[in-house]
Amino acid sequence: MARKKTEQETDLQFEEAMKRLEEVVARLEEGDIPLEEAITLYQEGVTLSRICGQKLDAIEAKITQLVEEDGMLKQKAFRVEGEA
Repeated sequence: MARKKTEQETDLQFEEAMKRLEEVVARLEEGDIPLEEAITLYQEGVTLSRICGQKLDAIEAKITQLVEEDGMLKQKAFRVEGEA
């Protein structure tokens, strides 16, 4: 069953989510935190990682590149070399 996004997740900008994710990772790497706090931070990190991934996927889907074909400029979906 799909989990419903919270309002905070929907409103969170990519940069904000990434910054918070970096803070969570740094805190977890310190290692000197109670287990309950570590679990909570880990869960938050997973959520933030998913948000960042979804936002990147959405942005990638919107990116187009201009290519010249037969002397005309045309829009074409952006593809990274090596991707299917």
